[in-house]
Amino acid sequence: MRVLFAALLLQGISMAITIDSIQDRPLLLESDHKLPIVYMQIVFLGSGSISDDGLAGLASLSADLLEEGTKKLGATAFAEKLEERAIRFGVNVGQETLNINLSSLKAQFGEGFNLLNSLLSDPNLTEKTLVKIKEQAIGELSRKQSDFDYVAEDGLREILFEGSALALPPAGTVESIARIKLDDIRQFLKTAITRDRAVVLFGGDITQQEAKTYADAILKALPRGSVKEIKFIAASDAGKVKTVVKNSEQAYIYFGAPFDMPSDSEESYKAGVASFILGGSGFGSRLMEEIRVKRGLAYSAYSYISLGQTSSTFKGYLQTKLESQEEAKEIVLAVIKEFVQKGATQKELDEAKRFLLGSEPLRNETMNGRLNRAFGDFYRKKPVGWSADQLQKIDRLTLKELNDFIAAHSEILRLSIFIVTNGASDR
Repeated sequence: MRVLFAALLLQGISMAITIDSIQDRPLLLESDHKLPIVYMQIVFLGSGSISDDGLAGLASLSADLLEEGTKKLGATAFAEKLEERAIRFGVNVGQETLNINLSSLKAQFGEGFNLLNSLLSDPNLTEKTLVKIKEQAIGELSRKQSDFDYVAEDGLREILFEGSALALPPAGTVESIARIKLDDIRQFLKTAITRDRAVVLFGGDITQQEAKTYADAILKALPRGSVKEIKFIAASDAGKVKTVVKNSEQAYIYFGAPFDMPSDSEESYKAGVASFILGGSGFGSRLMEEIRVKRGLAYSAYSYISLGQTSSTFKGYLQTKLESQEEAKEIVLAVIKEFVQKGATQKELDEAKRFLLGSEPLRNETMNGRLNRAFGDFYRKKPVGWSADQLQKIDRLTLKELNDFIAAHSEILRLSIFIVTNGASDR
């Protein structure tokens, strides 16, 4: 009954989403008239940190500049106009996309839309603004040098993707941010914020015709541009281990390996189940059970599989006492090796099914959740509702099918490891 309910709920969600087009660009819409709120998102494909082109942090800093309002109004007056009408606006950057978000009460959405339109035609591209956002970015990056999780994650990225665009930290470095000039941001925005890269999402108290009218207006205001080809970058399977010494009170161990599966694979649901069992289910996970519960060696231990168009990886991390970092690292390797060789148990599969089938529908209760799920299906070039099919496949998954899948992905044994420690284990 739980599975049937979950599947029916997700099917209902998929039926509420419509896909249309305007100006030859996709338009995803879910009308929901229960509350007088309108939500809009413009996703620019291929305009994320992968577009930094050797200048780490360029996409992130460009997004920061877009949040500084228009050149005419300036940051303060622009923010005041948003605040006095309770309009929410933001720009964020992922690895593959740049996203502009706008939401408000329906009565104020027209004003918010006009502000967004003016921003895209007249961003606050001034030296004064650049100095401000660079100082903020450099200050944040400087603070992160004492965040050892950040240091370890950054270090793992470098050894997994050495020599490629993915080796660069998305937020940049103090040195790279200092080098960014106004012309760099101007050129980035000219290339990244274009019609041919845009996908428009609308949700809430808005009709299909209203959504098309708004989308048409915003797309007409954008330059035509060109589509950026997203190239897949394979993670290293060299199994490198690197240690850096910091003034830390515990050891931070980050590990990763390639995961040989494209993001649109029909078997991605198996990866989700395997990932949940091995390291994604908190205290119920294999890693947490073996490392913390049984041996008390880690404060936390986690792993996950990430499938994207630019990369597909298996990653994880743990924090442990300085004196036990070598033992903890060896146990991680042993646990993963045993998982690949022997697979999951029937109990683990049953528990994973109960959790995944019960929690997935809850993630789609909000309008944003449903739109994001629909965009995820679209981004993988799948029909809306593909996620519901994945859920039903989880319900039908047998232990043999799962364990055959796990055994076929022995590439996760070729782990690269990055450790932040203060060297206490070596003394």
